Amino acid sequence: MELKTGDTAPVFTLKSKNQTGEIKDVSLADYKGKNVVILFYPLSFTGVCTTEMCTVSEGFEQYGNLNAEVIGISVDSIFSQEAWAKQNGITIAVLSDFNREVCSRYGTLYADGGFVLGMNGVSKRSAFVVDKEGIIKYAEILEDAGTLPDFDKIKEVLKSLN
Repeated sequence: MELKTGDTAPVFTLKSKNQTGEIKDVSLADYKGKNVVILFYPLSFTGVCTTEMCTVSEGFEQYGNLNAEVIGISVDSIFSQEAWAKQNGITIAVLSDFNREVCSRYGTLYADGGFVLGMNGVSKRSAFVVDKEGIIKYAEILEDAGTLPDFDKIKEVLKSLN
């Protein structure tokens, strides 16, 4: 089931390994009262995903100025995500949905064999804006993993929430 604008965002708790190596639980509930941009990406250490997360990290202040937090979610392990983030200077929180539960609830998983080389269990590149009340105000699920979300539209939606 794909989520759409107006739906309540499913709450989740996932593991993250920050730059210091500490493993911690991060929950959507931690952001209650804040606007959140959730970016699902297929795999760490791939070109487009690295470009996406580096671009967002470099422009992180823009999201802060729009009263928004940004998190990334992939099916990679916390250990892969940590190495990737350190290697590429990615400063946003990246969360591991290794068991694919959150991707399933948000409707972002490719159908069997739908990703490159017939791979299964990988998230489509997707973007959701969740408002302070936990309601989805923007939803974009892309079929083409080589396409980036519409960041201008995301920022436009965030501006409208302030």
